[in-house]
Amino acid sequence: MKLQCEREKLLHAFQTAASVAPARSTKPILQNVKLEATEAGATVMGTDLEISIRIEVPGFEISAPGTIVLPISRFSSILRESSDAKLSIQSDGRSITVRGQQSEFHFPSENPDEFPTVPVFEAEKYHELPARFFRELVRRTVFATETESGRYALGGVLLELTAKGITGVATDGRRLARQEGPAKSVGGHETGDTMTIVPVRAMQLIERALADNEGDIQLTAGPNDVRIKSGRATINSQLVEGRYPKWQDVFPRREDMIKVELAVGPFHAAVRQAAIVTSAERRGVDFTFGEGKVVLAGHGAEMGESHVEMPIAYDGEPVAITLDPRYVADFLRVLDPEQTFTMELRSAESAGVCTTEDGYGYVIMPLARDQKP
Repeated sequence: MKLQCEREKLLHAFQTAASVAPARSTKPILQNVKLEATEAGATVMGTDLEISIRIEVPGFEISAPGTIVLPISRFSSILRESSDAKLSIQSDGRSITVRGQQSEFHFPSENPDEFPTVPVFEAEKYHELPARFFRELVRRTVFATETESGRYALGGVLLELTAKGITGVATDGRRLARQEGPAKSVGGHETGDTMTIVPVRAMQLIERALADNEGDIQLTAGPNDVRIKSGRATINSQLVEGRYPKWQDVFPRREDMIKVELAVGPFHAAVRQAAIVTSAERRGVDFTFGEGKVVLAGHGAEMGESHVEMPIAYDGEPVAITLDPRYVADFLRVLDPEQTFTMELRSAESAGVCTTEDGYGYVIMPLARDQKP
């Protein structure tokens, strides 16, 4: 192999591929990134056997095609510390040489044939949707997944793909986030009864890989894995095993609920202020809506008390509910501070529902009025 590359472009792709590699592994080859150079171009690949990514990298001048595996720690340092715009990479199969204008590095080469196969996107049935929307779906759901308990199915985001669109759902049993949106089914692709639960780590990798993509992506789901093609990147992930709860049942009947329109930025500020006196022992903040205002009251025992008021358009009968301010803030944090949302409430014992006009819904369970966490 012999080639020349643009350092910045390779650095970005290499770091993304390297983020998949395991910190520790019984297979040392996985702690490398594979670089494949053909007459068609260059591709970097990373995998931990559960999640994999391949990225086509522009800016390569390939003199002699070939395949090598690059040690993540050393090669990342070279790419970061070098000040050269271009680097040359050469390998004779036993060692690798990297040269800049005033620098040169040599290190042994491992056998690239030992690196696991990283799949390409060859699906004939898939969904097509805007990358911008899918990034938003990831950002608005992953925070609500369960990360601490043994309920493995809740440790991922459920994707439901139908002829009409896509729905992403995440829950930890205390709150539930749901994002709906349009997606075009190609070849009759649908998930049907298949539980397509994508691990959080894979969703975060997908969001990162889509950062600069303003076009469309292709997504296909099978019984055991999900695969996404985005511009120059292809990501494959195994699915989380288990049955996901019937999330539709979590949304309460909303016919008799009051509706309050709230501005994200001011309400988020009020929630943060009221939460100042809360503690691990007394998490709850009382939210009382009525008479043209919402009153937030925090009671933190030794921490003191808080009282925050904010004017609102609702002037009906007061409705009070005690909520964990962390869960309210998580919802508000993924919204534009300039936008508004609707909060629907029934009583102190019923879940609150927050919705936006772009298909986002968030259910948050109330706390007992005695402020227990």
